[in-house]
Amino acid sequence: MKFAVITFPGSNCDRDVYHVTKEVLEQPTDMIWYNDKLDLSSYDCVILPGGFSYGDYLRAGAIARFSPLMESVTGYAKDGGLVLGICNGFQILLEAGLLPGAMKVNDSLKFVCKYTKLKVINAGTPFTNRYSKGEILNIPVAHREGNYYIDDEGLAELIANNQIVVKYLDDEENPNGSVVNIAGICNKEGNVFGLMPHPERCAESILGDGSKDGYELFASILDYVNKRGEKCG
Repeated sequence: MKFAVITFPGSNCDRDVYHVTKEVLEQPTDMIWYNDKLDLSSYDCVILPGGFSYGDYLRAGAIARFSPLMESVTGYAKDGGLVLGICNGFQILLEAGLLPGAMKVNDSLKFVCKYTKLKVINAGTPFTNRYSKGEILNIPVAHREGNYYIDDEGLAELIANNQIVVKYLDDEENPNGSVVNIAGICNKEGNVFGLMPHPERCAESILGDGSKDGYELFASILDYVNKRGEKCG
């Protein structure tokens, strides 16, 4: 399979993601500049990494969503392509309307950087198929605007459609105040996934205990694409 990692002005986790997909997962990966409007159809998964695109001016992701390449990402997602947004990438997906809801500043008004325990709610997505429903993961966060918000009607829809993919384990583990402890959601079709925690920061054995937790997310994508290829073949 082939990954594309998007770099925006202010991205700072693009190289980390590239390292995991290219060196750890050993899959072809291209770094793509935000200002290029490209046909993305040759890629099996497009990743929007973490960082502070455009310095997080206005709101996190609010300017990046107007980057030329985001038109290509939107078309790619609507055609069923896999799109993963991590931290700032999740914020951009929200601003672009590819995922519902919005992101607010953390309740603490502070930048939070620490490991958090997550609970897998939906293990049936292309991004989580190597996990088990209810499995507890240990994955770090690093953000100031990770307080996910959606109104009651939207939340009911997320629940009804099984779009809540991962949650912080409980109120105590919730680092930002997000509604019902949501840490990551997908679209109705399941091909677009955004999460605030950073799986690329715990995806290889050199990082110690829990390193498999992040790796399994990227491996899930690989398994999904390979199985889809077998069916097509």
